[in-house]
Amino acid sequence: MPHPVNKKLLKQFGDRIRRLRTARGLTQEQLAELTGFHRTYIGMIERGERNLSLTNIATFADTLELRISELLDFGGDD
Repeated sequence: MPHPVNKKLLKQFGDRIRRLRTARGLTQEQLAELTGFHRTYIGMIERGERNLSLTNIATFADTLELRISELLDFGGDD
């Protein structure tokens, strides 16, 4: 039986994406265009409603010019 999704972790990741996006002056639409994801998917991630694949996490890291470890550093500076 699969483990339940850690909602706190998804929320932390979503908050991190939102902070990084806004710090760069990007709208959800602009981030969606840069990543190739749909705007509604970006919104769902930022609200902690989606469990991302590792490849999608890597896409965010590449787009935001961060290492994956930096992207997942929820306590780090933006």
